[in-house]
Amino acid sequence: MSSTTASAGTETVSADSLPSPVIVAPSLPARYRRRSLFFLGLAVAGVGFAMTLQLGLNASFVGQEMRLTGQQQGILEAFRESCGITALLILALLAGVAEPVIGAAVLVFLGVGLSAYSVVPTFPWLIITSLIWSQGLHIWMPLPNSMTLSLSEPGRSGHRLGQISAAGAAGSAAGLVLALVLHVGGVPIRPLWLLAGAAALLAAVACLAIPREIKAPRPRLVVRRRYATYYMLCLLEGWRKQIFIAFSGFLLVKVYGTPLTTMLVLWLTTQAIGWFLSPLIGRLIDRLGERRVLMTYYASMVVVFGGYIFLHNIHLLHALFVVDGAFFVMSMALTTYVGRIAPPEERTPTLSLGVAMNHVAAVSMPLLGGILWTHVGYQWTFAVGSLAAAASILGVFFIPAKRPALPA
Repeated sequence: MSSTTASAGTETVSADSLPSPVIVAPSLPARYRRRSLFFLGLAVAGVGFAMTLQLGLNASFVGQEMRLTGQQQGILEAFRESCGITALLILALLAGVAEPVIGAAVLVFLGVGLSAYSVVPTFPWLIITSLIWSQGLHIWMPLPNSMTLSLSEPGRSGHRLGQISAAGAAGSAAGLVLALVLHVGGVPIRPLWLLAGAAALLAAVACLAIPREIKAPRPRLVVRRRYATYYMLCLLEGWRKQIFIAFSGFLLVKVYGTPLTTMLVLWLTTQAIGWFLSPLIGRLIDRLGERRVLMTYYASMVVVFGGYIFLHNIHLLHALFVVDGAFFVMSMALTTYVGRIAPPEERTPTLSLGVAMNHVAAVSMPLLGGILWTHVGYQWTFAVGSLAAAASILGVFFIPAKRPALPA
């Protein structure tokens, strides 16, 4: 590839990465499109099953089984989230390959890595196995949104994203119910990781039924002024997301002694609410626009993180945890925003760069959060989350109140 670049105002585009023809789903028959969305929904449900098990088991596994400290938890999460940065480079190398094929391949890594948790003996091996499944997951992350946008009918992208998100929530609920039943029945935590790995492998099979016409664009680096708000919000979302993933459940387990059964129930409740909310939020985005939905989302997060700091009633903290997790569905407004301002050939690179920006923050936040937790107090970790959510509110003001038209 040539390294020559062409600049136009504030836009920098690789000379070898100018838009190339991309075959997308508007050319597909309606019936074929619906069948493809069905299999995409199955794949997303399988990943939801696997990853919500990972989230549901993780706090108890690292806090009680592996006995990690707050600083070790931060180091582990930093390693895992670094895969979000390398995922952009790997996707660039794989560009031109059918996205369903990429998805099937990387979900094999997800399944193998999660299954390996069942036998991991020490903290260094925990990091290694985490890198395996995390790299697969992070390459997968932009693909469902990109494929959904390609398969969606004009004007219904929010509705279709809501349906696919609901499929993921349904898969998550199924995984949590099965894990809860097995754990109550006496199955220890380690064998439950095998369920997560098997679900990821089944999701890989489902990807192979999605049409191969949906292909990633040629390798490219595109930085445009009109995407600046999206990049900024993704960066701040990385801080918000990582505080929840790395430290909210860890707080309940390490500080308040919440048992695994309760954690699974909390995650099941979160996913049930997410399942009902996802289609509703999708329709609200189509109807009201991204600005209002994101404003509500980030304002709620300021309140939630403040609650972690000042509340000490375990039942209220459990309620905050559920709200914290369920409200993630509102972040789909960031994806529909890209769908409206980016032409089809730039959607996957833009979404991928958004994931990378998200993970630049997600790598640094666990390290900072772990240091604050260990040396100052866990309250300061969540104070950083409140600041990130407040900054996101300011960023939302840069999203036009009316939906912007696609550039010519």
